[in-house]
Amino acid sequence: MSGVVTQRNAPYWLTGPALLVFLGLVIIPLGMTVLLSFYDWGQYKGIVPDFTLKNWIEVFTDSYFFEIFMRTFRIAFLVTLAAIVIGVPEAYILNRMSPAWRSAFLLVIIGPLLVSVVARTLGWALLLGSTGLVNQGLIALGLIKTPLEFMFTETGVVIALIHVLIPFMILAVWASLQRLDPQIENAALSLGAGRVTIWRRVILPQIVPGILSGSIIVFALAASAFASPAIIGGRRLKVASTLAYDEFLNTLNWPLGAAVATLLVVALVLITVRSNRLIERRYAQVFE
Repeated sequence: MSGVVTQRNAPYWLTGPALLVFLGLVIIPLGMTVLLSFYDWGQYKGIVPDFTLKNWIEVFTDSYFFEIFMRTFRIAFLVTLAAIVIGVPEAYILNRMSPAWRSAFLLVIIGPLLVSVVARTLGWALLLGSTGLVNQGLIALGLIKTPLEFMFTETGVVIALIHVLIPFMILAVWASLQRLDPQIENAALSLGAGRVTIWRRVILPQIVPGILSGSIIVFALAASAFASPAIIGGRRLKVASTLAYDEFLNTLNWPLGAAVATLLVVALVLITVRSNRLIERRYAQVFE
């Protein structure tokens, strides 16, 4: 009897350590952040553990916060769209390569993930500056007369985030391409279908799960990114993550910063879960 009970409880014992780690590193800190968002704060009295909705009212009624969250999700959407446009063809080309070339290009794609985001973003700051290689090259080619403004703009942040996050889109789409049966493509060719038709009617519908999964990952990471917006955007171009950082460490208004951080997490969870459900409902036959 004890053996049956032990066997029945084995999954709980095996998952217990992981659940404890998740509880200690995610749930408890997040819960404390939510609780902190309901505390009061004063410039001279600091954090006061009195229940108040002042921080949430300020976040939802002040147009300043609305503008910052709209900018955050606008940047995340543009990064996701660019990742799809660039990453999907790149993943398809990667899948068509010979094994030797594929290994080399996989290293090129994955390699940047091994380098610090801060280091990569600093590199983009040097490239996109008014005296950077991009502007100097465009001026040398006669395409522009004065340097373009990339630093402290949404364009610069989007470019930096695309470089940081596009590997996630490529890997997600490439994983879907690995499951394709090459005989289906060969059958379409034998029936006289062109390459464009095969891509649109045969390949694209089957890699939709990879594209959508990669889009969710890229959007969530872009919306919550901190290093790239902080370095490229600076203090002039704030997003939700840099705003929460400023409230925590500059103004020391921890409850307001906690409210901003909590709202960002909740918004991302709702968007991700809702998008996933709509995707699974719309493309149920693809996921089967």
